[in-house]
Amino acid sequence: MKTHEFDGEKYKKASKHQKEWGNAIISQLKLSGSEFILDLGCGDGILTKQLSELVPNGKVVGIDGSESMIKTAKMCSSNNLIFEKMDIDDMAFENEFDFIFSNAALHWIRDHKKLIKNCYKALRQNGFICFNFAGHGNCSNFFTIIKKVINYEKYKVYFKNFEWPWYMPSVNEYNKKIAESNFSDINIWEENADRYFNDQDEMINWIEQPSIVPFIKLVDEQLKNEFQNEIIRLMIERTKQKDGKCFETFRRINVYAVKK
Repeated sequence: MKTHEFDGEKYKKASKHQKEWGNAIISQLKLSGSEFILDLGCGDGILTKQLSELVPNGKVVGIDGSESMIKTAKMCSSNNLIFEKMDIDDMAFENEFDFIFSNAALHWIRDHKKLIKNCYKALRQNGFICFNFAGHGNCSNFFTIIKKVINYEKYKVYFKNFEWPWYMPSVNEYNKKIAESNFSDINIWEENADRYFNDQDEMINWIEQPSIVPFIKLVDEQLKNEFQNEIIRLMIERTKQKDGKCFETFRRINVYAVKK
């Protein structure tokens, strides 16, 4: 996995809708209060903090590959909550956790076969995973625009060997992938979470953190502002509605499975 360096404070302001997805998962959890929990791609740590409050006699570990994210997340640290800078691909836990949680992060992981294997290894017997991440059809407007702009003559030299940063599967594709593992009680379903941003500024914040990050870091410093402004202009032109809101498609994959 190529780790991307995000801005933890900007992400905190731009990720309200993503936390809504995570809150929906957390609200349905039935925990005893003594579980050991791992949060993959913990981001700013807000949801990880909520998990720690559900397990006062347990422990929660949040990991993220972004130094800025972990710096922001550590502001939430407590007696039963710690954060570690760690690439998800590099985790090597073994029989340590009762529950592995992840919200709006795992579409940044390209090798899910390895991810599933590592999660199985990290869980204790009867432990479970509960993930929510982007699926097929996600961000169709942004993807259309970014693919167009990176092929402009002035920019395409910077993306000559570019590797698409996300993995966003269909339900059927992911069912086949996890069926190859040793997990049981597998349940995978799709969620349509299409969103109307309240105004163009709200959409711009989302473009800046985290959507454009894997692309803008490759562009020459003198062209970064021009590159970003062009993407923003085209996105607003494409998605702005008559009432001033901006529309984007959001499709989520939900994954639940148990280690028997």
